Amino acid sequence: MNTVLKFLLLAACLYAGLTVLIYFFQSSLIYYPNLAGRNLSTTPQQIGLAFEDVELVTGDKVRLHGWFIPSDNARGTLLFFHGNAGNISHRLGSIAIFNRMNLDVFIIDYRGYGQSQGRTTEKGTYRDAEAAWSYLTEARGIDPNRIIVFGRSLGASIAAWLASQHTPAALILESSFSSVPSMAQRLYPILPVKWLSRFDYDTRRYVSGIKSPLLVVHSKTDEIIPYAEGRLVFDAAPAARQFLDIRGGHNDGFIVTGQAYVDGLSRFIENSLK
Repeated sequence: MNTVLKFLLLAACLYAGLTVLIYFFQSSLIYYPNLAGRNLSTTPQQIGLAFEDVELVTGDKVRLHGWFIPSDNARGTLLFFHGNAGNISHRLGSIAIFNRMNLDVFIIDYRGYGQSQGRTTEKGTYRDAEAAWSYLTEARGIDPNRIIVFGRSLGASIAAWLASQHTPAALILESSFSSVPSMAQRLYPILPVKWLSRFDYDTRRYVSGIKSPLLVVHSKTDEIIPYAEGRLVFDAAPAARQFLDIRGGHNDGFIVTGQAYVDGLSRFIENSLK
């Protein structure tokens, strides 16, 4: 066997091995509930905010944990779906921003995250979102016209799915990808990931059917989810849409952008809750 043939055989084996790994370990590549630990590192009380521990039971009988953080003179409620790493205790910075906007905030951990039970799956995260919506609209009796659905990163796709099933006052998607296959193709351009993917999280398809006003927020220097992915989501949405450019990286863009981020969201929310 000549050298070239050996090289080609080795390359083929490596390619096949990588393909198998990508196929069978997709869940570990998408969900990172243990990256910063599943224990709650702090609570809103540590930053001076009152809160309620909330326990939800999903349609398939999984117990979820969340926080309801009330705001004085609240003008509406923000339903918060976080990204794919850590848990709700790592989102206090964003919770504080929304609290200062005079919004009640309800944030949950998906199944398998934080103090929530179960194993994380795509269908499961949608059931978790549905349980959170039902809690606000049924248990707390909040009018959907007073609910802003907000999602960041992975949470943006979950938020978009929920808004495609219901009609909240508005939908905000921050640092969103258009779909898992689209992102995977960018990360692994030499692999047939569109056929290998067992996950969809098809944000672009979900926003195409929403009836609520949409704000897409993305940084041109996002090092994890390319800016182009956010533009794909924006372009797929109906006419009632806005785009907010921010600065910074994937995890700190809202911090780096500072007041311009706050002002952009505040204007959109104020117009949506009129």
